[in-house]
Amino acid sequence: MEAYKLWVRRNRDLVRSLESLANGLTWILPERFANSEIVPEAVYALLGVVSSVNQHIIDAPTENHSFASKEQSIPWGLVVSVLKDVEAVVEVAAQHFVGDDRKWSFLAVMEAVKAGVRLAAFRESGYKMLLQGGEVENEEEVTVLENNYGVNGNGVPAIYPMDGHAGNGHKAMTKGLDGKNGFVSKSLEKRAVAALNKFGENAKMMSDPMWMRRLQPTPEPTVMVAEKPTLASIWSAKGGTGRLFVLGEAVHIFRPLLYVLLIRKFGIKSWTPWLVSLAVELTSLGIHSHATDLSHRLGKVHQLSSAERDELKRRKMMWALYLMRDPFFASYTKRHLQKAEQVLNPVPLIGFLTGKLIELLEGVQTRYTYTSGS
Repeated sequence: MEAYKLWVRRNRDLVRSLESLANGLTWILPERFANSEIVPEAVYALLGVVSSVNQHIIDAPTENHSFASKEQSIPWGLVVSVLKDVEAVVEVAAQHFVGDDRKWSFLAVMEAVKAGVRLAAFRESGYKMLLQGGEVENEEEVTVLENNYGVNGNGVPAIYPMDGHAGNGHKAMTKGLDGKNGFVSKSLEKRAVAALNKFGENAKMMSDPMWMRRLQPTPEPTVMVAEKPTLASIWSAKGGTGRLFVLGEAVHIFRPLLYVLLIRKFGIKSWTPWLVSLAVELTSLGIHSHATDLSHRLGKVHQLSSAERDELKRRKMMWALYLMRDPFFASYTKRHLQKAEQVLNPVPLIGFLTGKLIELLEGVQTRYTYTSGS
């Protein structure tokens, strides 16, 4: 496995080219797969999983820089990507073996697992907004609390005066060992500070002939580092804005699961799942907007990063998928598409392309995983 990781990192351009070629070849799969869509869907999913794994290997820090990276036990973004690819296969297989009505039970299980993984990723990130449904890590800059110990520009721990006047060294307090703003490993910083203190102690002993009489154990200095916030700290420190933010993100995470459960109960042709899902989307965005406005009015520290603002824009754009979901699609969208096809059909080439596009949209609309936006 290590050899494969090394090969991927050294040939990242070749890997991406091979992935693009493989994805292009899936459009010309042999017709022998037409009797069952499980095989082509499994091929798509396998390619998606391989692509996600390769991207994770490329983005992961190398061993030489792993000490400067944020410790993370499980790559939650990779898990979310794999689950999304597997969910498409589960839907096709369930539809083939148990039918359209009973497939929603399997999809509900998949959405419940995805919601659990996203909650874990949300907690692991320090309750920061999930980007791309948790597939992309939210690398928002971490503000390190002011303390008496920091890191200088060369990556060596530096001791700041007790009066808080750190001079130019204070600007480097949040510099990681890799030269980027970020989090410094607590254990690494402690070891470095302890080594620095030991060096100073040895130097002092060498210059003091009476050191034998004053040899006493020196307590390890207390080092304050920026730690990952907990739910309790957000609840107490950020007040109402932090609570609203966490609530809005939790609502967004559980929206797909609620949507599938309602379809399982009322059916895909019912307006209840469609309306409730849209209402939940609007509620989540409204909570985020209210939390941000309240933060501005109260002068609190909770501010959205540029990546989080882009994520909110992306979520708004995903509302277009509601046009592709039943019963809205069957009642309105499909009718307008058919009218457009009738108008453009006499036009050479354009009419042909329009017909193929509408055929593709109608096929995509039959798959929950293609239009779920989760």
